[in-house]
Amino acid sequence: MHLTLETMSFLAATAFLAGLIDSMAGGGGLLTLPALLAAGIPPVQALATNKLQSTFGTGGAFLAFWRKGHVDLHMFWLPALGAFLGSAAGTILVQVVDSSFLAALVPVLLILIGLYFLFAPSMSDADRKARLGRVGLTIVTTIIGFYDGFFGPGTGSFFTTALVILGGLGLVRAIGNTKLLNFSTNLASVITMIIGGQVLWAIGFTMAAANIVGNQIGARLAMRYGGRGVRPLLVVMSFALTAKLLLDPANPLRQLFF
Repeated sequence: MHLTLETMSFLAATAFLAGLIDSMAGGGGLLTLPALLAAGIPPVQALATNKLQSTFGTGGAFLAFWRKGHVDLHMFWLPALGAFLGSAAGTILVQVVDSSFLAALVPVLLILIGLYFLFAPSMSDADRKARLGRVGLTIVTTIIGFYDGFFGPGTGSFFTTALVILGGLGLVRAIGNTKLLNFSTNLASVITMIIGGQVLWAIGFTMAAANIVGNQIGARLAMRYGGRGVRPLLVVMSFALTAKLLLDPANPLRQLFF
């Protein structure tokens, strides 16, 4: 698929900003996925290409947090495995769903996830007593992983929220271990998408380079300041991009209601 230089530049800039936000608060896919769809890329290929670029970004962020000692591989290898398997299952399912159904479903999901980001409670940096052990967390991460494989945006925030509320982790440690979980889901999804022949490589690698830079900067900011203050920006930009999708005359929802 050939895109103009202006469109590629827009996608790269969006991937950079998404990586920056993703490392600090999660939810970068709320920007990159609608941007890919707004560029005219079909839903499944947009999901696949989004997974390719985000895999590189989350992988780099995971290494940054791990080097600083914010990732507990001993505790979270099993939840990461569950997330991997759940994501693979979700990715297989999304490739057999009718594309027109996905085109109608995606804007609705984007709006719902955006509302979650808008109204989700703030989280503390202090560790607390865990409500679930490793097995319980693995069940939760497997479910979130399935969602990530099927759709994706907001997954990082869902993992972080689960680790804070259910795992008892402080915010920075939760964000660090989220990168391990999110890298696992992205890796499973992109492998499955590659096997299915859905990835647009040139677009994906261009966005991946920008996403890596954004994730590295965001990871350092998150370790220093936490993820405060970025959610309002994420929500505004996400809703703006979603509105652009809904204004497209070819969108099934627009055709249904107008």
